[in-house]
Amino acid sequence: MALNGRVALVTGGTRGIGAAITCALARDGIDVAAGYSRGGDAATKLKEKLEAEGASISVHQGRVDDAGDCQRVVKEVLDRFGRIDFLINNAGITIDKTVRKMTDDDWTQVLAVNLSGAFRMTKAVLEHMIERGSGRIVNISSVIGETGNIGQANYAASKAGLFGFTKSLALEMAQRGITVNVVAPGFIETEMVAAIPKEALQKVVDRIPQRRLGKPEEIARVVRFLVDDESSYITGAVLHVNGGLDM
Repeated sequence: MALNGRVALVTGGTRGIGAAITCALARDGIDVAAGYSRGGDAATKLKEKLEAEGASISVHQGRVDDAGDCQRVVKEVLDRFGRIDFLINNAGITIDKTVRKMTDDDWTQVLAVNLSGAFRMTKAVLEHMIERGSGRIVNISSVIGETGNIGQANYAASKAGLFGFTKSLALEMAQRGITVNVVAPGFIETEMVAAIPKEALQKVVDRIPQRRLGKPEEIARVVRFLVDDESSYITGAVLHVNGGLDM
């Protein structure tokens, strides 16, 4: 109940890990604005589900690779709730190909959403947080940003870029009451992972010391921990949640 009245903006917040984060925060009394670029039906269903539980949620369509959309969504959230306390940069895409087959557009699209999208959304909320003298920014990266992966040079680069972006911003905001951290999930039970061929996925599971995929809710709990007031001395950190796949 300590976070009642706080407001969180979760990009990519209506599906997969993002939906789990939205649910965890909303069920804890936080007013949640969930962003999405496509999949309006999923956004509507999630909103109806949480509202039926008595939670406070709004959904906002927009592209994080469009600076104008980022500014508009932030304005919509501020108009509705009057404040933004937490920004969770979760939106991400994959376009998997080996470097030899990857086009310039394949590279640019993934970097534009996964890395530049986090920059644009952060820029859109940062002055508001600075004026309030408080804020929590959590960027969702990936174990792939640490290890690399065949066919995912663009994705790995974008997720690794979030580490450097986070640490630099954390230094800049350290004396302004704003913390900036990264959560780096391993292989999690989402639609994205479900698209991996069964045999290939089993090989991945065999490499994980815990011998299982993670659950979206396990990522959401770490995000909830990082936005809490009691986590105020943690900034510039990378929290790995991968079952021991990478240590």
